[in-house]
Amino acid sequence: MKVVDTAEYVSMLRGLVEEGREVSMVVAGSSMAPFLVHRRDSICFRAPDRALRVGDMVFYQRITGQYVMHRICRVTPEGYGIVGDAQTQIEGPVRREQIFALVTKVQRKGKWIGPGDFRWEFFARVWIHAIPLRPVLLRAYHLMFHRTA
Repeated sequence: MKVVDTAEYVSMLRGLVEEGREVSMVVAGSSMAPFLVHRRDSICFRAPDRALRVGDMVFYQRITGQYVMHRICRVTPEGYGIVGDAQTQIEGPVRREQIFALVTKVQRKGKWIGPGDFRWEFFARVWIHAIPLRPVLLRAYHLMFHRTA
């Protein structure tokens, strides 16, 4: 297996997106749990072809140069409030020019899903509004689905 620098890899994928291609990659990190799981799930993304809205998963580049894929939770004239599904701290405003891709579908547990799927819609429409309750909800989720024998 070849180890590749994440920033270089995502930068290369960004170039393909800017050429009009749709690309995919395996998720790294836990900020989008429980919807997406580190090294288990994958995402497909492309350049946005419509106005961005609350619930959209977007790829953007922070001012520090770091690439991040999180969900829009707020749209204001100054930019976008963005947060991971496992987080309670909202980042932003993120300017539109920092956002270079929109996630179009995800592969969860080996199955591709997209808009219209119950899980997709739950995280985009319900979970995005439960930010203050997330610590309690995530603890309950962990107790229900991650019990050890």
